[in-house]
Amino acid sequence: MKKKVLIGSRERSRSLEAMRILNAQGYELVLNPYDRALTEDELLEMIKGVEGMIAGSEKVTAAVIAAGAPTLKVIAKQGVGYNTINVDAAKEHGVAVTITPGANSKSVADLAMGLIMAAARQIPQMDLSIRNGGWYRHTGVELGGEVLGIIGMGNIGGEVAKRAYGFGMKILAYDVYPRQEFIDNYGVTYLPLDEVFAKADFVSLHAPAMAQTVGMVNIERLSKMKKTSYIINTARGELIVEDDLYKALTQGLIAGAALDVFAQEPPKDSPLMELKNVVFTSHAGAYTNEAIVGAGVMAAEEVVRVLSGSEPKYSVVKL
Repeated sequence: MKKKVLIGSRERSRSLEAMRILNAQGYELVLNPYDRALTEDELLEMIKGVEGMIAGSEKVTAAVIAAGAPTLKVIAKQGVGYNTINVDAAKEHGVAVTITPGANSKSVADLAMGLIMAAARQIPQMDLSIRNGGWYRHTGVELGGEVLGIIGMGNIGGEVAKRAYGFGMKILAYDVYPRQEFIDNYGVTYLPLDEVFAKADFVSLHAPAMAQTVGMVNIERLSKMKKTSYIINTARGELIVEDDLYKALTQGLIAGAALDVFAQEPPKDSPLMELKNVVFTSHAGAYTNEAIVGAGVMAAEEVVRVLSGSEPKYSVVKL
């Protein structure tokens, strides 16, 4: 009987190269038939009898993992944020959980810089004005000489630093583990978290969602920022207390924001949608052809390793 591998990613974020790797191993592929993330009920049915899973943005709950037992051996996340997977349940059932570090770093960094530029020059506002028959020239700021604060200097944060350096920005950073190469080559100055928020003209978030970081951008921290500053989030929506961000934007504590991620996706009835000083994208940081192929291939290779009895390279669960 063929081993089954469930690919939870929707069609436009599936890598054909990854599917070829899995097909070459003789696996039977079970594909997400919808142009959206699978629901828990759908996963509860589709996971039965599956030995491996490539996960996209769907939530892999404890109930789903239990429903996959005892056949389920590995959940390979197509990306690096695994907060949508119940890691404790995976460990309990002996299921490996893997990620694809570095596969989408450049793509997310590109979008982060795009959002910084969109906020600095108010590009979406001018686009909307012209579409509505107007011709208003918004006055922006040049990025050269502006201070960028990067929260989290992992793979993505590092790529943002490289790009910002090319624009002539001054770069501040906060990370538990400072990287000397960025101090030496890109002039990055590491500071305590609150100092980065206080001194930066643009704050770009690149931290994972965990107990220490969820809600880190709250009214207290936003109040420390310059009134002319912007906050950019291409990491995880849970990092920002959205009600506090709304207060900061409406009370003039900061100038604006650019958000690719939200606490609830898609955001429903969010008061942020009413504001003209916020730029939105639809959790699209990893949506480039290159990132989809790279992450898909890495995830597929992890599935093959585990199902063939080898150790995964990028495990987040110690079994």
